[in-house]
Amino acid sequence: MAEARALPVDEYTQIEGFVSVPAGTFVTATGDFGFAIQDDTGGIYVSLYEELKILIGAKIRVIGKIAQVSKQTVLVTNVTGPELLQGIEAVTPKDVATGEVNESTEGLLVRVKGIVSNPIVEDKPYGIKAYVDDGSGEVEIYVCFAGDKPLIDTTKLTKGTAVEITGFAQQYLDRYEIAPRGAVDLVIVPPPSP
Repeated sequence: MAEARALPVDEYTQIEGFVSVPAGTFVTATGDFGFAIQDDTGGIYVSLYEELKILIGAKIRVIGKIAQVSKQTVLVTNVTGPELLQGIEAVTPKDVATGEVNESTEGLLVRVKGIVSNPIVEDKPYGIKAYVDDGSGEVEIYVCFAGDKPLIDTTKLTKGTAVEITGFAQQYLDRYEIAPRGAVDLVIVPPPSP
C-alpha cells in the first residue's frame, strides 16, 4: 500500500488489502460509494462511483488510478475494479496520539483517546465536526451522516467528556481528521472512581 501511495497522480496501479471502512460509509461527505483498505504498509481510500457491497475485513484486489481529492491520496476505480479474494482479516486500529494524526497515518484505521476539547460544529449536509485532544494537539473528528443521522451519537461529545474514538485517518485540504465508521467507534470513558 505504501508503494501505491507514493505514486504520482494519474498513475495506474493494483493493490491488495483488507477492508477497514465498508463501501458507502462516507457517501454524504465524499459523494461516492468508496471504501478503505489497508495492509501492513499503509492504507488508502478507494473512490467508487457505483454502489457495491463490500464489508469490513474482506480481502480485496483493486486496480485504479492514483488521484488527489482535497489533498487526500485516493485510488479511483470503477465497479469492475474491486475483486473479492479469499480470506477475511480483522483490521486492528493503530493507537496514536491526537497530535500524531497526519500524513503518516492518512489512510489507516486509527484510535485516539482524549478529552472533547470544543463544542461540536454542524457541517450540513455533510457531517458534524468534533474535536478531541490528549494533550499532544487537537484532532478533528469528522462524523458523516447516514441518512439524516450522524454515524455516531454526537450528543455524547460534550466539551470535557473523555472519549476513545476509532476511525479512518483522512485529509481534507490542510486538515487531518478521523472519520468514525459507526456507533461502535465511539467509547465514552467513565471518570475514575474516587
